[in-house]
This record gives sequence, C-alpha cells and structure tokens, in this order.
Amino acid sequence: MARTEKQRRFAPGTGLTLLTFLALLGLWSALAYTGSVKEFFLPRPHTVLTAFVKMYEEGILLSYSWDSIYRVMVGWAMAVVVAVPLGMFIATSRRCAAMFGPLMEFARYLPVVALVPLTLLYFGIGDLQKFMVIFLGTFFQLVLMVADSTARVPQDLSRAAATLGASRAQTYRLVLVPGALPGIMDDLRITIGWAWTYLVVAELVAANSGLGYMILRAQRFLAIDRIFAGLIIIGLLGLATDFLFKWLTRVTVPWSEKA
Repeated sequence: MARTEKQRRFAPGTGLTLLTFLALLGLWSALAYTGSVKEFFLPRPHTVLTAFVKMYEEGILLSYSWDSIYRVMVGWAMAVVVAVPLGMFIATSRRCAAMFGPLMEFARYLPVVALVPLTLLYFGIGDLQKFMVIFLGTFFQLVLMVADSTARVPQDLSRAAATLGASRAQTYRLVLVPGALPGIMDDLRITIGWAWTYLVVAELVAANSGLGYMILRAQRFLAIDRIFAGLIIIGLLGLATDFLFKWLTRVTVPWSEKA
C-alpha cells in the first residue's frame, strides 16, 4: 500500500518533467531543422551529439568534466565549512550579527567577475584561484541564508531548553541544529547550483582544462556545437547535484516537510 502511494506521489511529476524536456528538444529541433534560426546561431541537435562523440574521442569529455566537478565541489565545500557555523552564530548572537552581518550584506553585492583580477594576484593561476572564485560567489549569500534559516527556529524552544538547564552547546546540538537543518539543506542545495554558474568565471583566466575553459575556447573558434555541448553537461551535472541534495534531505532530515 505504501509503495502504491509513493508511486502516485512521484509518477505524475516525473512524467511532466520528461514531457517538458521533450517539448524543449522538439522546439529546438523544429527551429534548427526548418531553418527558422541559422545554424550559426543554433546548432542542430545531431551536430551537438557529434560534438559529444568527438570530445570523447579526444579524451577531454570526461577529464574536463571531472576537473570542473573537482573545482566546483572544493570551492563550494570551502564556503560551506565557514558559512554554516558563521551563519548560525549571526542568527544567535547580537554581537556576532553586529560584527559580521553588515559586512556580509556589503560583500554579497560585489560582482565576482570584478574580483577575478584580485584572485589572480593573491592566489596565482592554479586551482586555488578557481576555488576562491567559487568560494566568493557562494560564501556571502550562504552565510545570510543560513542565518535566516536558523532565525526561523522558534525561540520558545531555545528558552525551554535553557529553562531545563541545557548549556549553550546543548541548545545548539539538541534544538538549533535539528530545527534549522531542513532549511540549511535547502540553502546548500541552492548555493551549489550557484557554484555551477560561477564555473565559467572561475575558468575564465589561466585555465587549461575544464568545461568553462572548453566553452570559452569554443567561442574563439565559433564552435557553437561545442558551446551547446558544454552547457548541456553543466546543466546535467547541476541537475544531478540537485537530485542528490533532495535525496540527502530525505535521508538526513526525514522530519522535514520537504523530505
């Protein structure tokens, strides 16, 4: 009985998702094959498929994808390690909020593209610079999102824990973390999507591998089919991480309404 209810819950959404992608593919095919849009601007689907095959034969499809996954995950993980505790402290400490809140608000409006020259100056041209670009693109937003998720935990629960003699550490461990975790998982899922959007910026300068590098290189030679192939790969990887986080949310916070 439970399995039947689960199927009823997921089957309609899955069908609509597939229909949406098929409709998009159909529209793309109609515009490309009828000549409504010149091939210079919109490649035909089979030429993009051919580009995938050529990149695989050249040995760059998997290696470039892995390099980009590595950079996105490391840069985003660096942001998570610092942003989650800082965001929770901002939400629970007036002093911490006064010290870091306005600073985070100020920094989140700085365009990451404008910071690329400084990252090159400070961190060189290796992977560390690319990690830092993704870090800067996600960190400040994530701090404020975690602070907001933590602030939504009813304060009555924290007061009740304190009344029962819970220490500050116990209040964090038993009340604030479980209460804020569903929201924090959503924050992580959203910001890892942003991390993928900063990939091209991270691989804009001084890169010799990665999907962003491949797209920028294809732009120089007007290889529109490879640009589309790179964008499709990034989109699929982002979609995969999104599904992964939804699954992790169901596993780690089953009490969440979104699980």
